[in-house]
Amino acid sequence: MKAVVVHQHGGPEQLHYQEVDAPAPGPGEALVSIKSIGVNFIDIYHRTGLYHVQPPLIPGMEAAGVVAAVGPSVSEVVPGDRVAYAMTRGAYAEYALVPSRNLVVVPEALSFDLAAASMLQGMTAHYLTHSTYPLKQGDIALVHAAAGGAGLLIVQMARMLGARVIGTTSTEAKAVLASQAGCDEVILYTKQDFQSETRRLTGGRGVDVVYDSVGASTFEKSLDSLRPRGVMVTFGNASGPVPPLSPLVLSQKGSLFLTRPTLAHYSSTREELLQRAGDVLGWVAEGKLSVHVHRAYALTEASQAHIDLEARKTTGKLLLKP
Repeated sequence: MKAVVVHQHGGPEQLHYQEVDAPAPGPGEALVSIKSIGVNFIDIYHRTGLYHVQPPLIPGMEAAGVVAAVGPSVSEVVPGDRVAYAMTRGAYAEYALVPSRNLVVVPEALSFDLAAASMLQGMTAHYLTHSTYPLKQGDIALVHAAAGGAGLLIVQMARMLGARVIGTTSTEAKAVLASQAGCDEVILYTKQDFQSETRRLTGGRGVDVVYDSVGASTFEKSLDSLRPRGVMVTFGNASGPVPPLSPLVLSQKGSLFLTRPTLAHYSSTREELLQRAGDVLGWVAEGKLSVHVHRAYALTEASQAHIDLEARKTTGKLLLKP
């Protein structure tokens, strides 16, 4: 089968499209014929070594397809099922081995592209808004990269829960997308200081929660955008990892709470996975949640997809197609 393989950590040029041996499912595993692959920043972190995985490795943490075969002791799916998954590496390929407990059945009304585009970022948005800081009517949230794949979903879910949403974007075109998703106000951080604008928009109070996937370049001002006892949620490193922080800073800035969550810890049981994925895929199938696909690339173009995502010039979701 064909796959994209990283033989050594580095830039996008380290993504090599090549022939590899087709895997066979073992106990508790399913072999999935991949139809659509979601591209995420975690794929870049694996490629560069920021999140260390020993090469050679096949990137990709999210996909949708059809179960081609199952190994012994598999009860969750059967061959022929339309499925999607996240948080199992190896999706940049024509076939992938996936623990059957990680697979969810895709509603018939949902395309493979939308399913692949919804799983990782959709469940991330779900746990951020429903569990890490459970938003409620009247809360105010600051969402960075509000026109990105995760950002657009966070904005929509925050509005579902009755929160007021302030988003940040880099361009006017992205601001339009963020507004269409439900942002009450959008700050162009390339032209405005988002910290002072956030304070102004909240009458000096600050926001209840910041959802920050950008990392190093926004972290300090995000802390300064919070109300006393507000919650700082840093869940990505698009501009680089956040530097070490003394806990004393949190008290000085208003007895703040800081968390660095990951999807694996918010979908650690089969029941929790099915609940989150069921909500997300159901909302997309019913039209309650809109997933914006920026572009679908051929699997042979994986390096270009990484270049475009790293440049932060895209909006919504990027896909790869085997």
